[in-house]
Amino acid sequence: MTDANPTAPAGLGPAAGRLWAAITTAYELDEHEQALLVEAVRTVDLLEQLDEAIRRDGPLVESPQGLKAHPAAVEARQQRIALARLLAALRMPSGEEGSTPAAAGRPQRRTGVRGTYRLNAA
Repeated sequence: MTDANPTAPAGLGPAAGRLWAAITTAYELDEHEQALLVEAVRTVDLLEQLDEAIRRDGPLVESPQGLKAHPAAVEARQQRIALARLLAALRMPSGEEGSTPAAAGRPQRRTGVRGTYRLNAA
């Protein structure tokens, strides 16, 4: 186990800071979980920057071939996938699992890597 109140990475934006505070005040994280959380909040910051660019320039931009999706929109899609995977790896409860303090604990640890996709045995 690590610090009960780990220090947030420097330079976090408002949304990333709220996510950091919400998770670190509610849970004690192991070192590897803190590393996942650092990457998750950095991803939230990047998503905010990408969103600003899309709002400023619009979702479509001119190119020599005509209108195309803003490059920031394409990158934001990839970063949302990465964020979802980072948060899933943290195994945070969704809030729907129960309303009692005992039920609000972290879910059972799973072995192996759990991703978005799963292969079925043939």
